[in-house]
Formats: sequence, structure tokens, C-alpha cells
Amino acid sequence: METLAGAAAAASTLELLQLSPPGWGANLLQGLWNSILIACGAFALGLGLGTLGAFGKLYGGLITRDLLAIYTTVVRAVPELVLILILYYAVTDAVNQTLIAVGYGRIQISGLAAGIAVLGVVQGAYATEVLRGAIQAVPAGQIEAARAMGMPPALLARRVTLPLMLSNALPGLANLWLIATKDTALLAVVGFGELTQQTRQAAGATKAYFTFFIAAGMLYLILSIGSGWLFAKAEHRARRGLPEVRG
Repeated sequence: METLAGAAAAASTLELLQLSPPGWGANLLQGLWNSILIACGAFALGLGLGTLGAFGKLYGGLITRDLLAIYTTVVRAVPELVLILILYYAVTDAVNQTLIAVGYGRIQISGLAAGIAVLGVVQGAYATEVLRGAIQAVPAGQIEAARAMGMPPALLARRVTLPLMLSNALPGLANLWLIATKDTALLAVVGFGELTQQTRQAAGATKAYFTFFIAAGMLYLILSIGSGWLFAKAEHRARRGLPEVRG
């Protein structure tokens, strides 16, 4: 009897996770895809902001450095959930108020775009510090030699600084990517249909909380392991010709 009961429970679980109704598997995969889209967009935006922020902190004027210090300090000090709520609602309201002021109607901002923007700002603060440290690790002689040859700053950054700092930056950037994938779960509080939100809906409808949250955890784990493997390959490629680091 126990064997039959176990088999029935397993069959019920598989039925809940199958892709076609009454299963919720397709919803979970759609949520995972939304999470990946947001994480990719936020990571790319954060990388762009972080690059500008790192160069601004190292080579900018006094006001630029002070403003960037405030940005990185505030974002890293305030809990990310609070930042998401503030930025999501404040930015959405500010955009609509601006449109109304110039004579246009209110608009509904895409949850995907808002999620990317909010998490991108958070990622940018952390990326600024990661990239600043990586740039400072570039041998000064390489940069001085490029300057001595008359290389302009933009070309110097593109041909010397950025390629050389990449191997130092990748471990930190890999951590930021994993943080971005997990931070997408926080967007469930504003109702966006990423993986955690889809999991909550499925679990609430079926009362199979353990089944769906275990499934969601496994999907996050698979994403993390795959991402770690890709970043390890990228780091290995970036470190070609450099002394091997043993830890």
C-alpha cells in the first residue's frame, strides 16, 4: 500500500509540473525566461553604468567623484528590496508626471523595462567598485607606455585598460550576474511575472507549495551552475598568457 501511495504521489507531482494543462510547467519556464531577460538587461545596464562610474571615480573631477561616491554608497547601504520599491514606483510616477506636465497622457510602463532599469541601477553601483578595483590592478607601466606613444584616452581605454583589467574583473562580475539572477525574485513584490511570482501563483492555486518551490529552486540552481561554467570559461580565456593563479 505504501508503494502504491508513493507512486500516486509521484504521478500527481509530475502532473502538476507537466507543460500542458493542468500542469504549470509552462508557466514556470515562462517565468524563468522572464527572469533571464531581466537579469541580462540589468547586468548589461549595470556593466555600462559601472564602466562609466569606475572611470569617473578614477579620472573624473572632484564633483564627479563625489556624486559617484554618493551613488555607490547609498545603493550599497539600502536594502535592495527597499530600493526596488522606491525606484519602481518613484520612477514610474516621475515619468507619468513629466508626461502630464508637457501635455501627454499617462502611460503604462512595461514591467520588463522597469525591472531592467531598477536592477540595472543597483547593479551599476556594485559594478563600479568591481571595475574600479580591476582597473587599478592594471600595471601602471602599460598605461604610461600607451600615453607616451600619444594614444588618446578613449583609445587607451579600449585597447589597453579594458582588455588588461578583464581577467581581474570577471570573478567579481560573475558574482554580480548571480546576484542579478536572484534579485529578479524581488520583482515579485511589484507583481511582475518572473519565476518566483509564477511559482507563488502555481503553489497558491494548487496548494502544492513544496513541489513548486523545490522546482523553482532547482531551476535557479541549474541557471547558477550553467552561468558559473560559462564565466569560468571566459575567465580562463581572458587569462591566457598570464601567470596561473593558484588558490
